Amino acid sequence: MQIINEEVKWDKTQTIVSKTDIHGTILYANTAFTEACEYSTIELIGEPHNIIRHPDMPKVAFKALWDALKKGKNYHAIVKNLTKTGRYYWVITDFTIDKDDDGKIIGYTGRRKAVPNSVIEKIEPLYKTLLEIEKLKGEKVSELYFEGFLKEEAGKSYDEFVVSLFEEESLKNAKKKQLATSNEPKIEVAVEEENKFKKGLNWFFFGDFL
Repeated sequence: MQIINEEVKWDKTQTIVSKTDIHGTILYANTAFTEACEYSTIELIGEPHNIIRHPDMPKVAFKALWDALKKGKNYHAIVKNLTKTGRYYWVITDFTIDKDDDGKIIGYTGRRKAVPNSVIEKIEPLYKTLLEIEKLKGEKVSELYFEGFLKEEAGKSYDEFVVSLFEEESLKNAKKKQLATSNEPKIEVAVEEENKFKKGLNWFFFGDFL
């Protein structure tokens, strides 16, 4: 496949939903998913989810994701995906861990939404660095750098780092709302934004953001 440095056109107001088994095999894909990735439902079902993995994505990002899910922990990840025609689209993913009646993990439900450009601009340089380290020094060295970056520069876990990027964007939106509705008390807007983050990123996936 020829990689094209061009973003695919898709409805960014929609939520992409997919279900996989514990191995990442796609069992369900909604219409938003097929429209964004340019594969049909028939083409996606039964395929590994890495069918849409973009070569610009460092492997360490996916390792951290799967390590967390296998431990039964929710995880948010910002991902650049590859379409059938070689184009790309950026999303943030939220997972629900699916379990049977005995509590055994049987699969995952992923919900994905479009990522604001300001967030992409902050995460993309990190991914490029990780990818270059991966190519030149190996995956383990890339993983160690990633851990060092999160500890020394971000001062938080990757999941917390992702939430903080969206928190910054949300606060920018709040300031815009203040300017647009100057009669609304600023304290109320601030409290509203703060309350969002007490619930993680649920507000983003199930509320109005973009």
